[in-house]
Amino acid sequence: MKRILPLAFALVLSVPAFAQTVDNQGAKELSDNLARYFGKQAFDKGVLKVSVEGDAYKIALDIKALVNALPEQKLLKFDMAPYALRVKPRSDGSWDVSSNFSQGASFEFNGPQGRQSVDFTIKDGKLTSVYDPALAAFTNATSSLAGMTMTSREAKQQADVSTGAGTATVTATKSANGGVDFTATQKVADFVETIKVNDPDNGMNFLLTLKTPELSVDANGKGVRTKPLLDLLAFAVANEDEAKLKANQAELKSLMLAALPIWQRVDGNYGFKDFIVESPIGEFGAKQFSTAFGMDGVSQNGKVDYTIKASGLTIPHQTLPEWTVPLLPTDIDLNFGGANIDLDTMAKKAIEAFDLNKNPPLSDEFGKALVADFKAKNPKVVIGHSTLKNGDIELAMEGEMTFPGEKPDATLTVDVAGYDKIVDALKEGAKSDEQMAQAFPFALAVKGFGRTLPDGRLEWVINTKADGSVAVNGAMLKGPDEVQDDNSGGDDGSNGTDNSTRSDDSGDGDNGGGDNGGAGAKLQP
Repeated sequence: MKRILPLAFALVLSVPAFAQTVDNQGAKELSDNLARYFGKQAFDKGVLKVSVEGDAYKIALDIKALVNALPEQKLLKFDMAPYALRVKPRSDGSWDVSSNFSQGASFEFNGPQGRQSVDFTIKDGKLTSVYDPALAAFTNATSSLAGMTMTSREAKQQADVSTGAGTATVTATKSANGGVDFTATQKVADFVETIKVNDPDNGMNFLLTLKTPELSVDANGKGVRTKPLLDLLAFAVANEDEAKLKANQAELKSLMLAALPIWQRVDGNYGFKDFIVESPIGEFGAKQFSTAFGMDGVSQNGKVDYTIKASGLTIPHQTLPEWTVPLLPTDIDLNFGGANIDLDTMAKKAIEAFDLNKNPPLSDEFGKALVADFKAKNPKVVIGHSTLKNGDIELAMEGEMTFPGEKPDATLTVDVAGYDKIVDALKEGAKSDEQMAQAFPFALAVKGFGRTLPDGRLEWVINTKADGSVAVNGAMLKGPDEVQDDNSGGDDGSNGTDNSTRSDDSGDGDNGGGDNGGAGAKLQP
């Protein structure tokens, strides 16, 4: 068995229940259906088993049997009880799915630096849900646990993770544009992770602790192509043999195209309350800390967005000069990502062009042309409106960057409130810090390039062009790079004349003449 079984294997209950009678024949039909996605070997080797349990079916996944079936597994120890789902057909063709996923497991293996091990326990884990085969999704699901612990050990490091009670919910509906729209939320109390490092070879021996009384996760998606993705999984299982896969690659291409755009949009957010990091140099903290990610599906004008937010930041001052304290941010809001990303054209061209009967299936020339096409659509790196704050000081920025050639074309707008307070802090630092004393005049010069906005903030609009020029608030700081001519030299009369003129102006007339052609060549990289 060369593939990894998906963890949420309930997602492949793809045959409607039709209020069928729960019996051995139904168990066999369910087994045959699951075999489409996991392969018959999963049942032959005891990895999966379907049985009748009262008025429902029991689907058992034996991870230990899976590990034993892997030909190249190198585990020294593996203990884990089978994981089971209880599934019951409903009159509307969907399934009730429930589970007690309380679990304990441990395993050991030889890593690059010696023996490694992992142990974990899940206490009082429960799941209740409804799965709709027509959507290939849970229309609703609720799970809870009383707590979780995990310990990971290796030669020079150990990590211990624990949580208190947690809950999670999922809902899904049919999307207006095809696929499934979903929302998911999760909350976990009393998250603590402790990392112990003891590496004498590199002189490291320290303890790091991360903790928060509440960890939350929120996610939502639109137009997720659950059914076509399951069809791809079934195809992979039915075509494990290489020769068969090559023979059926036309069907594979059709299924891949049907799965596009994979999703219309997915977004997720991790949030931490009263987040603390205890380190050897002191305690870092934030009243609120969150990271967010969003991505369009495979489209012609896609976007990717990242956000990092923190409020009430605290940073240990023990290792920092006192004058830096007014400059340390207490609140951050960083937004960045990409735009105008055409993955649709790339994907469709690649699907159309690949040939599994060739090695490689896509030629290097095709790959280079595909990348060139992607760049020609002018994708952007984007900095959304982002801020760093500390008291009356606030730095804000936004901009974008494209790559029309080898060098970027970028615009960045920076504005600052309280710039004089920054200058005052740097001036104080210059009294005791030699490097800051050297940098202080630069801070004054930067202020000179800024323009004052109506609210008193200073603003700098920085433009860099692909020709190498740099301008700030319309004032040219650096002109375009010198145009290079690979054919320049003694035979190039125009270049020779220009360089000769520059040489004559510099002084010694003996430097003129035919030698100027050589001098001209040397001026060209």
